Amino acid sequence: MRLALGLAYRGQHYHGWQSQPDGRTVQDAVEGALARFAAQPLRTMCAGRTDTGVHALCQVVHFDTDLVREPFSWVRGTNRYLPDDIAIQWCRPVPGDFHARNSALGRRYAYVLLESPVRPALESGLAGWSFRPLAGDAMRDAAALLVGTHDFSAFRAAECQAASPVKTLRRVAIERRGAYWRFEFEADAFLHHMVRNLLGCLVAVGAGSRPVAWIGEVLDGRDRRAAAPTFSAAGLYFIGPYYDARWQLPEAPVQLDWLP
Repeated sequence: MRLALGLAYRGQHYHGWQSQPDGRTVQDAVEGALARFAAQPLRTMCAGRTDTGVHALCQVVHFDTDLVREPFSWVRGTNRYLPDDIAIQWCRPVPGDFHARNSALGRRYAYVLLESPVRPALESGLAGWSFRPLAGDAMRDAAALLVGTHDFSAFRAAECQAASPVKTLRRVAIERRGAYWRFEFEADAFLHHMVRNLLGCLVAVGAGSRPVAWIGEVLDGRDRRAAAPTFSAAGLYFIGPYYDARWQLPEAPVQLDWLP
């Protein structure tokens, strides 16, 4: 039997999603809790690996097991063994050809950024920070140059293992709510650090350090050294993947009303 799970977690206390020898990752915590509930080791495959400090609203994983339990039992039973900052939201049985990563039609991220003369305190680890005022129209004009199918090598981490740097960025939305900016990115897939590298460039434009046209030049140049530094992971949220309706899986909420 193949099962799919939807997970939410805060990432600031973990070394990313993917299992590591030190055991301080979200995958290690989830698989440890599953093993305690199921009394057998279970290996998971996720929709999108998140980095150290990155949060998730609906990370989707799948795993195979012969253990027969009701979906609500997997949720409640596994959550019993998870720390407070990780929780399974739902469980669904899926056909054997479902794959959390390969079946995804696209993925969405959000970034929450505080614009303030002083650094965040209550939002530490949950929001990025700009001490300089940002111009929304300039950032939106720059973002429009990024939408479409492009070679995103200029926004790719050196350690990225993706087979191709060509991705389709379907949507970038930028809005301000009080002292906070919220950026949303949707693509067929993302390169390692791609969202944080895009954000660094958008903030540079918004702060007036670079003109709008510069971001198009960086994109066309395909040289990571020409782009802005990688932005902090603190405010980055993996909203989650989305799938064909035939899999009958819940989607993460598009409106993150609990966030600024």
